[in-house]
Amino acid sequence: MNDFWIILSGSLVAASCGILGVFLMLRKMSMVGDAISHAVLPGIVIAYLVSGSRNSELMLLAAALTGVLASVIIEWLYRKARVQSDASTGITFTLLFAIGVILISRYAGQVDIDQDCVLFGEIAYIPLELWRTDSGFELGPRAVWLLGANFLLVLAFVVKGYRGLFITTFDAAFAAGIGISTAFWHYSLMSFVSLTSVFSFEAVGAILVVAFLVIPPATAYLLSHDLRRILLYTVLIGISSAVSGYYFAVYLNSSVAAAMAVASGFHFILALLFSPLEGLFFRNRKVLGEPGTGSISQQQFPISGKPK
Repeated sequence: MNDFWIILSGSLVAASCGILGVFLMLRKMSMVGDAISHAVLPGIVIAYLVSGSRNSELMLLAAALTGVLASVIIEWLYRKARVQSDASTGITFTLLFAIGVILISRYAGQVDIDQDCVLFGEIAYIPLELWRTDSGFELGPRAVWLLGANFLLVLAFVVKGYRGLFITTFDAAFAAGIGISTAFWHYSLMSFVSLTSVFSFEAVGAILVVAFLVIPPATAYLLSHDLRRILLYTVLIGISSAVSGYYFAVYLNSSVAAAMAVASGFHFILALLFSPLEGLFFRNRKVLGEPGTGSISQQQFPISGKPK
């Protein structure tokens, strides 16, 4: 049963991060997701120092606000200070993450958060912290309920906001012209990335959060250029990575979170080589004049799935 809870937790994180990661990837902001997943650390620590609890609404609010702050700083450095986009992202997340590490080191006796846990997580411990009712009835691991609630929130956000996310992702000027606020959808997306990061921190760590934000969406994009299919493939690839990564970790007796990230990378390599749409194998066949689909660029085969 412990295996089931661990795999379920990894799958929920993969699905939540992957869905948000698709829109980050299409906006060319995948590394902003990396920045936010690290930048929420000082907000988590400060909220814990104030509330004294890891299960408080204040912690979630502080993490979300810190993530949005990171996004604002990145945009300001890029738009106003004219710092290169990649440089502004790197400056922001290293600075905020370092502040969080300093806070943990300075108040180690008061903060029940371990630096290694933040980076690598310990998903294998999830079945140990059970949620019990006042009558003593066990409802399963607390982390699974939190990750499940977060997944439902992310799913509802994307389903209800699909039109706004789609238009602001592919044509921000057109969106502004018809009265859709690009800033609202941008910071809403950043807020959900922040919330997903803090929900996932203790369970899987920052490294796996980043892996699931970036790798499954990139893999799905190699398999399809239809947005709805990309979202579906991303979730399926993330779940497959969680399942195969767990059993890979059991076989090697190694870190579960790291093995899931490696499994996700293995899925990407398979798609990179053998995808009928963008795979190197089919590209080579096209170059040699053999039957094959060849490479289809975004200009030749644009992202579809536009809302009506």
